[in-house]
Amino acid sequence: MYAIIENGGKQYKVSEGDVLKVEKLAAEVGAEVSFNVVMVSDGGAVKVGKDVENAKVTAKVEAQDKYKKIIVFKYKPKKNERKKQGHRQPFTAVKIEKISL
Repeated sequence: MYAIIENGGKQYKVSEGDVLKVEKLAAEVGAEVSFNVVMVSDGGAVKVGKDVENAKVTAKVEAQDKYKKIIVFKYKPKKNERKKQGHRQPFTAVKIEKISL
């Protein structure tokens, strides 16, 4: 059994027991969160739309962290214009506890 959930403008395919890194959530470590369900597949049956209105995916927050730093370097040739920046995107690691219909 798996489900497609939506968070932060992105969709993720999840199963029970998966650990997933999603956009930062305003939740403490150890808290339970639930996600908006777009689709559920139970074996061969696929349910979407009105069939998944009551479906629920619950997860437990495992960590609040940041990804590895990336370097953003902008420059204009022959103009002596250079700009170097670093960026670390924050994320929330969640463990999928239960998918219920």
